[in-house]
Amino acid sequence: MEEKYIICEDSLEGIFTAIYDAYALREGHGHLHVQVGEEDNYRLFASYLHSKPDDVKTDKVIRTVKDRLGEEVYVSLCRAAASYDREKGDAVYHTVVDGITGGSGRRTMENLRNPYVRKTFELARRTANEVCHELEFIRFQELEQGILYSRIGPENNVMPFVMPHFADRLSVENFMIHDEKRGIFGIHPAKKEWYLVSNAEGFNHQALKWSGKERQYQELFVFFHKIIAIKERYNSRLQQQMLPLRFQDYMVEFGFK
Repeated sequence: MEEKYIICEDSLEGIFTAIYDAYALREGHGHLHVQVGEEDNYRLFASYLHSKPDDVKTDKVIRTVKDRLGEEVYVSLCRAAASYDREKGDAVYHTVVDGITGGSGRRTMENLRNPYVRKTFELARRTANEVCHELEFIRFQELEQGILYSRIGPENNVMPFVMPHFADRLSVENFMIHDEKRGIFGIHPAKKEWYLVSNAEGFNHQALKWSGKERQYQELFVFFHKIIAIKERYNSRLQQQMLPLRFQDYMVEFGFK
């Protein structure tokens, strides 16, 4: 049978809508694939369909996944969908197929013999690890207006997982987290719900102005970081293992870049 590729947007809504559309074809799943983004080179003897994000279809897939596969599997699918890997769409789609059509149910993520499930498991774990890193390494700076600002550059789209953590712990603060790789801002007004903003054209973090005491606190923190270090026990390889270099670019104690 001819291979079919459903091309979708790089988002959770895009992938879940494509999964809905794949089931709606009622052609089986062996020859169907979900692809995030356009192909550079189209395959021979294959057809391509386009799927646009749809809130209604997305909600139906979410309800089905939660009811049939459980909350734990749903979270894993969300983490995998947040990965930067281009093959994530097909992995998430066929993992859902394994759970619902294949009958794995709530034990879907244990079926690592299935290459799609194994791929989803690996992507979800990678995203979860990066979320844990960001929760530890995010540094806020106070702007003139009293708003707390942080800049990050994660490999995966961790914003939906990071924002709830800080919204809970900084509920009375106005703060925002800027994912500069994706142009996404997580905005939290004090004592209100957080939300995401994208495509903020012309934004330049270097033009931001800090509050009067922000620079003093930065200098104090850098001094504290240096004074507690033990020169004889310095181990750069171990430090990079525990704190990868790509995070250090966004941390005050290593100098913002």
